[in-house]
Amino acid sequence: MSPSVSELNRYLRQIRELYGDALILERTGEKRVNHHGSATGDLFEGDGEHSWEQAESLDELYERIRTCRKCPLCETRTNFVFGTGSPHAGVVLIGEAPGAEEDLQGEPFVGRAGQLLNKILGAIGFRRDEVYICNILKCRPPNNRDPLPSEVEKCEPYLHRQLDLIRPRIILALGRIAAQTLLRTTDSLTVLRAGRHSYRGIPLVVTYHPAALLRNPGWKRPTWEDVQRFRSLYDGLCAGDTV
Repeated sequence: MSPSVSELNRYLRQIRELYGDALILERTGEKRVNHHGSATGDLFEGDGEHSWEQAESLDELYERIRTCRKCPLCETRTNFVFGTGSPHAGVVLIGEAPGAEEDLQGEPFVGRAGQLLNKILGAIGFRRDEVYICNILKCRPPNNRDPLPSEVEKCEPYLHRQLDLIRPRIILALGRIAAQTLLRTTDSLTVLRAGRHSYRGIPLVVTYHPAALLRNPGWKRPTWEDVQRFRSLYDGLCAGDTV
């Protein structure tokens, strides 16, 4: 007589309680890409999230959440897109979610939008490798649709832990959706760009998403104004340490 589903579930829970997450099934056809964007082997079934809140570094956090299965996006992703950059960055840039190219490469803001973002950073005196770049969602929504509230609810705590570990001086929110999601508002991008904001006690500035600038080159001038103000605020925060 075959065991019932409930009996199997009970057995698996007991095995997990005894042995933790070490005994997990290999998931075929999916490659693991670390948050530096390099392939490091196969992914495994299981959530990989045991005590992720206690992770003491970004690498450790990544290892504990990279197989997250808390929402249906895990079924359609190619790669879990954690983030990239300096673990001690004074500046964190946050977008809404990975796109198609990001999903393929396992790194946020690549392709044409990423190249433009690199130029924007360079224009205000930052290199990509000295800031930290990530998204609210770590998996790509199908067809690049907007993140669902249920997806944000599951994934945003990971962002919180990233920020707790990095402890940046300031945040740059890239695009309307990212800004509205972080600030829990429906205000327009025009209103948000003009305001003074804070996220988890960290000063936050809002500007256009690089992909939007590729579609609408006329928005490059106001973006330049935004990032100049962002740089000025960052310099002011850093200057306060020497007073």
